[in-house]
Amino acid sequence: MTRYGMAIDLNRCYGCQTCAAACKIANNLPVGMHFNVVYTKTDDDFTTMGQATATGSLAADCAGGTYDKPTLWFLPMQCQHCEHPACLAVCPTGATQQREDGIVWVDDELCIGCEACAKACPYEGVRTLIGDSPEFYLDMAVGEADAPAHKAGTMEKCTFCHNLIDRGEVPACMQLCPGRARYWGDLDDPESEVSLAIEGRDCAFFNEAAGTEPRVYYLR
Repeated sequence: MTRYGMAIDLNRCYGCQTCAAACKIANNLPVGMHFNVVYTKTDDDFTTMGQATATGSLAADCAGGTYDKPTLWFLPMQCQHCEHPACLAVCPTGATQQREDGIVWVDDELCIGCEACAKACPYEGVRTLIGDSPEFYLDMAVGEADAPAHKAGTMEKCTFCHNLIDRGEVPACMQLCPGRARYWGDLDDPESEVSLAIEGRDCAFFNEAAGTEPRVYYLR
């Protein structure tokens, strides 16, 4: 059985935001909504990866540290599509679902916008509650023809672009990455791109103590 996952090489990511822009366009996301973001980090190394949340700047790419030892790196953040998602059990309507291939998604026909999933999720900021009147940048829809509908009063998050996956493509965030920092595929297939990428590498995960087993691997 296929078990999808993604690896992100933090040594290759240089904060260009192409992944975030590609995601936003492909999914026709409303103003103020992001399925993934890239934080500018100015701490000394990757030690914050064990925390529950990703923090940092979304704007100026200014180094931290001292003049003789500046520090600057970038941290992409999105839904972690956990093996054991905390959001799944708390959803009162069954709107939050997990496919057989592991992708976690929200059925907007069942979602009532109660935000129970967001409160249960140990990774803050990966979900957005759509307001009563979502605003769009253009008067016409952009991106994929089967992009999410963005129904008012429902929760949304990264879907690993399952609409693209189902027709043999890869998530939008990977398609244009100039640093080739993202890898995708079946974690149970030792020959898949993602399995080969993580083999022998030092991998980090957000908040492993939560026990959700994220399927987004950060390569350090």
